[in-house]
Amino acid sequence: MIKAQTAWPIDWDEAFDNAGHVPEAAAMAARWAGEAAVLRSAARAELDLPYGSGVRNRFDLFRPAGAAAGLVVFVHGGYWHKFDKSAWSHLAAGPLAQGWAVAMPSYTLAPEGRVAQMTGEMAQAITAAAEEVAGPVRLIGHSAGGHLVSRMACENAPLRADVAARLERVVSLSGLHDLRPLLGSKMNDILRLSEAEAAAESAALLAPRMDLDTLFWVGAAERPEFLRQTRMIAEIWGEGGARVRDHYDPGHNHFTVVAELARPDSDLVRALIG
Repeated sequence: MIKAQTAWPIDWDEAFDNAGHVPEAAAMAARWAGEAAVLRSAARAELDLPYGSGVRNRFDLFRPAGAAAGLVVFVHGGYWHKFDKSAWSHLAAGPLAQGWAVAMPSYTLAPEGRVAQMTGEMAQAITAAAEEVAGPVRLIGHSAGGHLVSRMACENAPLRADVAARLERVVSLSGLHDLRPLLGSKMNDILRLSEAEAAAESAALLAPRMDLDTLFWVGAAERPEFLRQTRMIAEIWGEGGARVRDHYDPGHNHFTVVAELARPDSDLVRALIG
């Protein structure tokens, strides 16, 4: 078990500052917005399907041309307080081209929503999407979304039993798995994490499902904290006997690594649905 940290010897704001270390991040976000809008209008899209009573409890569902091989659910990032599903629609292109349906949910963001609430909402969203598409279910989430899908790979994930039984693979992409360092960051003014909630929502501190294939994937050029957390959870869960792998994608930073999901022939897409 990882010991809780009571002092913060490094600058955690700097450690989590992805955009500040990727000068082209703003330009990429602007380009992606246009690409996402194109796919939303061109694909077989069912938009703003409800999965709960909250304003942001909606998901978009993209269907392939033929019968779906199964369902991929993509959970977006933004440090639990930014973005929504519409900014990432273009990333459905890779799995869609391989015959998989893709669901993309929004969720209640901080400070209105707590991280534990977001975990519950993702379980609801996955369940609602799974009711729309038959077959196996695979999850992929980026950054904060990587944390949320990792929580679905835990023994205490709040997934309905029949949906949990269909879940075959979880890919946590640049995820955070120990939330306690966030207590030492200015970001926690927005997240409002307590020590108890940070520990309870840290997948690295929880028991994993032993029957699930879980892949922790990170860009090799990302911030050291993301590399550390990827290595940490893979080692902890792997030593406990879980079916886990970790992969450090050469040359990719926090933003280019997720862009690979839009390419049908990318290593990331093959790892997700292969």
